[in-house]
Amino acid sequence: MSEAAARSTAPAGGGARPALADSLASPLRDWLPRQRWFAGKGLPVTGIDLDAVTPLLPGAALLHVLLRAHQPPAEEGPGERYQLLIGADERVPPALAPAVIGHVDRGPLAGLTVYDALQDPRRAAVLLERLRTPGPLGDLRFHRGPHGRVPPGLPARPLRAEQSNSSVVYGDRLIAKVFRRVRPGTNPDLELPLALARAGCTRVPAPVAWFETYESGGAGEPTTLGILQPYVRGATDGWELALSRLASGTDFTAEARELGRATAEVHAALAGSLPTVTLTRPRTEELAASMIRRLDATARQVPALLPHVPALRGAFADLAVGAPVRRAQRIHGDLHLGQFLRTRSGGWQLIDFEGEPSRPLAERRMPHPPHRDVAGMLRSFDYAARSHRPYDPSWARACRAAYCEGYAAATGCDPRADPPLLRAYETDKAVYESLYEARHRPTWLEVPLAALSELASPG
Repeated sequence: MSEAAARSTAPAGGGARPALADSLASPLRDWLPRQRWFAGKGLPVTGIDLDAVTPLLPGAALLHVLLRAHQPPAEEGPGERYQLLIGADERVPPALAPAVIGHVDRGPLAGLTVYDALQDPRRAAVLLERLRTPGPLGDLRFHRGPHGRVPPGLPARPLRAEQSNSSVVYGDRLIAKVFRRVRPGTNPDLELPLALARAGCTRVPAPVAWFETYESGGAGEPTTLGILQPYVRGATDGWELALSRLASGTDFTAEARELGRATAEVHAALAGSLPTVTLTRPRTEELAASMIRRLDATARQVPALLPHVPALRGAFADLAVGAPVRRAQRIHGDLHLGQFLRTRSGGWQLIDFEGEPSRPLAERRMPHPPHRDVAGMLRSFDYAARSHRPYDPSWARACRAAYCEGYAAATGCDPRADPPLLRAYETDKAVYESLYEARHRPTWLEVPLAALSELASPG
């Protein structure tokens, strides 16, 4: 830490936050919209407010920051909330150039360069030390669970693949996930693995430690900020394995069948650990209506979807026809091949229970029929097949059938036995995918659009 950073006073008090916000506003306005995890793509950041600032090192060398970014048209609203670990120093090593947020020319940090400290192994190691020590620190609360231990001195290795969160591997033994976009409440990526660990389910790595903050001065439910879990060393994710099998022309149906069995085991453990509900006809009708609203909203943003809208509306309307009694429970919520890890021993583990990050947290924590997860996997097999050239539809069909067979073998219930429900969830997932691809990977948009074309004309 430089002398300048050591002399700087980190203004953690509420009265001093405006000064620090003014100091950071200019570099953050330019930097935030360029981040993969930033929600307000394409719109300028018009204001920065700091909700909380907690020094993790003396002075301003490492600050934990909860901020709100304001953008049009709702500039006067509360703004989207984000979590940053900000390092500040006179000089930043060349290796950290991609992490630089900018140079500060005024306020408490004037003369320093600020950067994303989660990309700095030295600073990321500080976070592990905090997670080793349960208890409060400023606005933060650190917790340790009964599963596993946190050894001291593990070297930090930040992962470069940024999604809706940032991850750091410690000594190839533990991995920390830090949520970037922060929503009030307990994140299902903590809630569900804890419930599964209590149920004795070994398909999901149990949280070792986590940290959170409280809204309204400690009242109400805590807001999850990050989780520390075992790192599955030497594992291959299901997406990579499927693509390698496609490239070599080898069969993947045995693996798909085991993935179905693993999904069923996790669903059974969740249903036994957390409350389940019955989907009455009015609730089924509201589920269909919510899917239609998402379809209409997406079509306004993805014009290529418009020709399929009338037929896809029919797929959702069919969901409520007859409305048989269905059960709903807590599920993964964003299941695809990349959420499964194949261990060195050949078993499958399921990770990332955060759900679809663009959806409100309360919605992600709602019960759904297990078919929603099944539909996500069926879409993932299709994605893998369509990403390979030449496209082989028989590969996807065989994997989809094997997955459902494996699920049925473990539960006695074949998800294909309720075609309207499965088709509705597959359609809803493909609609979500089309919006995601249009925003982030336009060259992939043809994949969900091709699926939606088929779903609009079943049979």
